[in-house]
Amino acid sequence: MSEVSDRFSAIFRDEHRAVRDALLDLIEAFRGQDGARAKELLERIAALSGPHFRYEEEVMYPGLVQIFGQKYVDTLFKEHDGAIRSAERLVELSANQRWSEAEIEEATELARGILPHVSDCDGLSLMVERLPTSEVDAILEARDRSLADGVDLLRWAREIRGTSGNAPAAA
Repeated sequence: MSEVSDRFSAIFRDEHRAVRDALLDLIEAFRGQDGARAKELLERIAALSGPHFRYEEEVMYPGLVQIFGQKYVDTLFKEHDGAIRSAERLVELSANQRWSEAEIEEATELARGILPHVSDCDGLSLMVERLPTSEVDAILEARDRSLADGVDLLRWAREIRGTSGNAPAAA
């Protein structure tokens, strides 16, 4: 494993930990009827996941086709579709001042539904280790560009995602 791959793996894991923790905290905010905290956490999740999803879809996922094949990479895009739909619904729910038990349960299930992608996706760094150093560098450069752009998840999905040439149009 190269120094570049080591750097990528550490960054990738830290990004997934941050999203994992924010999702788990979001569940607690909904359960505690803490609307301000839920909105704050949703903004944090959107800020973290927008650049992350972007560099994954624009550079990393296409690079992984040589390892996994297109069929599996297509499932990764579909998982992003689901996470985006869940995020949109969570934002809708967070607009309420108080939530019913059914809404709290829905929010909990939506957040829990994203968690498997977070944990499974973290394992992709094992495959990225097998890519040529130049491709890992390209992923890290795309990450830097995505972070510099600072486009959150829902704005990215609405305005940029379908235009990248690699990603499907948002569902």
